[in-house]
Amino acid sequence: MNPKTIFVLAGLFFTLPIAAQQSPETPSTQPQVKVNVLNVCTPSAAEQKEIAGALSRIPKQPLFGPDFEISHGLSTLTDAPNFLQPGQSTQISGEPSIARYVRIRREFAVQALFSSVQYSFSNDGQNMVETLVLHVRDPKDLIQVSMEDSASAISSAAAMVAANTPVSRIRLERFGKSSIALARCNGSENGPAPDQSAYDPLFRSGSEVLANYRRLLGAGRMVPAELAQIPGTGSKTGARQKSGRPAEEKK
Repeated sequence: MNPKTIFVLAGLFFTLPIAAQQSPETPSTQPQVKVNVLNVCTPSAAEQKEIAGALSRIPKQPLFGPDFEISHGLSTLTDAPNFLQPGQSTQISGEPSIARYVRIRREFAVQALFSSVQYSFSNDGQNMVETLVLHVRDPKDLIQVSMEDSASAISSAAAMVAANTPVSRIRLERFGKSSIALARCNGSENGPAPDQSAYDPLFRSGSEVLANYRRLLGAGRMVPAELAQIPGTGSKTGARQKSGRPAEEKK
């Protein structure tokens, strides 16, 4: 064999391991993050059907068990409430705010699909929010159904509760699947508000559920009475417009 050939082959044997060491295939140590984007302004036909089905399963005349809970308190909000987003018509202060809240919780009878229902009222001095959450007793697909409304141009909590404010958000939490949500959406600087007339039946159905349980739980009487026991409840409420959610949100 030619000595030059031996020298070249020897050089290859020495350079290949070095090249392998310079470009190792090391696995990434960064954790994988999964982000589900919910289109809350224009849910699909399948999602609309699932929302309608969940709302129809909520009993109109439920049989409550003996267990119940009524609570009130203060909560410091360092971030904007989740129903408000920057860029909307409502002005958001950077200062932390104090929200006064009332919660009413009742248990359903054993044979009911849902195990419990919770109504919450919150007032941070600028915005008032009502939330109704129903928890499924044996979650196989559906875990809970929630409805929310908000207003900031109501003079008092009693007036807010008595006004039967329509629902502005409906959400389904599902077992092993991403959530489904529908919300009223306002226009933005980039374009007008989307046409949501097709979802009016769903908003109307959700509003009827909230109005019914607001009455069944005695919120019209309980909320003002419980708020009156919280120090400093007499703070003024801002005269602002209702706020909407953006076209998409991240879970």
